[in-house]
Amino acid sequence: MTKVIHNPALDKIEDHSATSATFTIKPLHYGYGNTLGNSLRRVLLSSIKGAAIVSFKIEGVTHEFTTVPGVKEDVVDIMLNLKNIHIKSHSDGPVELRLEKNGAGVITAKDIKATSNIEIANPEQEIATIDDPKAGLVIDLVVDNGRGYLTIEDSSESRVHGDYIAVDAMFSPVLRVRYKVSNTRVGQDTNLQQLELTIDTDGTITPRDAFEEAAAILINQYTALAGETRVEAAAALGSDDDDNDAYLATPIEDLNLTARTANALLNNNIKTVRDLVTISEQDLKELKGFGSKAFDEVKDKLTELDI
Repeated sequence: MTKVIHNPALDKIEDHSATSATFTIKPLHYGYGNTLGNSLRRVLLSSIKGAAIVSFKIEGVTHEFTTVPGVKEDVVDIMLNLKNIHIKSHSDGPVELRLEKNGAGVITAKDIKATSNIEIANPEQEIATIDDPKAGLVIDLVVDNGRGYLTIEDSSESRVHGDYIAVDAMFSPVLRVRYKVSNTRVGQDTNLQQLELTIDTDGTITPRDAFEEAAAILINQYTALAGETRVEAAAALGSDDDDNDAYLATPIEDLNLTARTANALLNNNIKTVRDLVTISEQDLKELKGFGSKAFDEVKDKLTELDI
């Protein structure tokens, strides 16, 4: 019978690129994989702070349902392209930007005049195409911070300039979140789960920063609801504070492995049984200086320890 709910641990972070990473959380109390996965996913997609263009003005244009002389795209197409620009703002309030371009050619986000408060993560994003060598395009933009989705009605009401065209804005810098729940074990306790959470961002925030911000938001929400009630936090299964699994802290040197196998593990920064059980078989096989005989020896030793 389970008497306590152990805290989980962030077991591993696998970076796929600068904008994508998978976080492995384990071990989890049974059923908590979906509980944590779903709540983190919802917060990541809806509540992470970001920036977006909230209004704009094209010189010589009075409303969005028109064309721009000498420009291939109409105003609606230009507005849709502006919404696809990924922006990071270091300002607490609205920031005004300007784009000026003369002569034929493709206009991209890199043509926006930069300021110290603004970073553009995808400067290659196309905005418009000037097809008349004698034509030009001037666009004034307003960038603001926010969370979640800003409707065009709300954007209209909060415009810095009343003659600008309002834009409905998605502030979230998180593009996609996927999670997978699977079973895991620690020692002889098999009724546990692990959560793998994959986060893709737009480049204005790292997956790790987004993950930590989402967790912090949930902590604040639940703490506010808990009142004065506190539940004693049980250490994560497999941690140094768990007497039932203290053998996981056993040094590699104490496993009576051959000197070659033990040295290979230590040289790869695997110093305890815990380090050993948290690495996958595939990663273990690929360790530098770790051959098939060493792998078989370690596997036999883990079987002997009933891990």
